[in-house]
Amino acid sequence: MSGNKGQILKRCRSLGIEPGYLGYNKKSNRNLKKTNKKVSEYGLQLKEKQKAKFVYGIREKQFRKYFEMASNKKGITGENLLTILESRLDNVVYRLGFAASRAQARQFVNHAQFEVNGKKVNIPSYLVKPGDVIAVRESKKGNATIKVNAEETANNPIPTWLERDSEKLSGKVIRLASREDVDLPIEEHLIVELYSK
Repeated sequence: MSGNKGQILKRCRSLGIEPGYLGYNKKSNRNLKKTNKKVSEYGLQLKEKQKAKFVYGIREKQFRKYFEMASNKKGITGENLLTILESRLDNVVYRLGFAASRAQARQFVNHAQFEVNGKKVNIPSYLVKPGDVIAVRESKKGNATIKVNAEETANNPIPTWLERDSEKLSGKVIRLASREDVDLPIEEHLIVELYSK
């Protein structure tokens, strides 16, 4: 987890995404990069991949693995890829409002603060399935940060593919996320084009 917020905001600007997509309230204090410099087709494709990796906090090796998983599934590869990324446990913890950012959610999961279907899970890349119940472990319910996050987001809408019980500090996966559920400014078809070369 990067502790340098300045670097994160700078990276957001360079990739043309608002910090809000990463859980930071601050809007970029400069206009998102728009230059007249011509970018090659490869450059555009690479930028979309970097954007997705940055937002979800994933390294290249794992991202490629997700792409291969998406390619082997029925349906549109790019949309499958986004569904897989959204299914990561750290992302689900963030989407449920129990963490202020995906990076914080990843730290919580690493420190075994959450369980899935009653079993402790400390792997941020764990992929949830429909019907899974994600909850703060009983012994960790005193975590002040998680409680504050839950209180602050209690009235915020959450994705329709999830259900949340703010009082019990738990949530349920109703279905897997579809493309319409993903609010990130990512052109996934460019990532598919990049890997298909």
